[in-house]
Amino acid sequence: MPRSGGGCCQCCFSFIFTCGLTALFMWLSLRTSNPKCSIKYFYLPALNQTLNNTTNTTLYVSLVLNNGNKDKGIYYDNVNLTVSVPNKSVGNGSVPKFYQGHKKKATKMVSLGPDELNWTAVNGSVNSSGFVQFRVDLATAVRFKILFWRTKRHRLRVGAAVEVNASGTKVNKKEIRLSAADQQLASYSGQLWVLLNFLVFILLNPW
Repeated sequence: MPRSGGGCCQCCFSFIFTCGLTALFMWLSLRTSNPKCSIKYFYLPALNQTLNNTTNTTLYVSLVLNNGNKDKGIYYDNVNLTVSVPNKSVGNGSVPKFYQGHKKKATKMVSLGPDELNWTAVNGSVNSSGFVQFRVDLATAVRFKILFWRTKRHRLRVGAAVEVNASGTKVNKKEIRLSAADQQLASYSGQLWVLLNFLVFILLNPW
């Protein structure tokens, strides 16, 4: 009688290989990327020494939120902004919750008026050259829209240093990217890498 062991192993290998490819394609189609956040505009008129006027203590910040996902929209909760100088928070602002389509970029203005901004603390942080080192932190939660369903909420916390000159504007003329070292995301990526390696091992050694 002909031996059927080889054919059975071949079928099993084909089945495992097909399942592996299907799982990989599903992961590639369902995986999500957090939006990229940056500061485009940052201006505090009271720090503009050419105006010689400290009465306008409103801080104007322009945020850029970029959804780079190809086929996934993003639902943002309220986007909360915290502005601080070394060792002291000086104000808070927010952007109301909104939806952003895939491959879309949104620019949101945030203004911190005299009631929201601690001008005394800001003014006390100005150095002899008229420069101030700010810290801007952004916190929100996002849900991704994939086809007809939404994912659970993912917390997003990013921030960056913003140096402001004697004209009251940020020194860096380019957009300042807000970023964070997300340990949870790193852990998830590590687990995924182990899973993919295990899958490759099974495919190369079926039995």
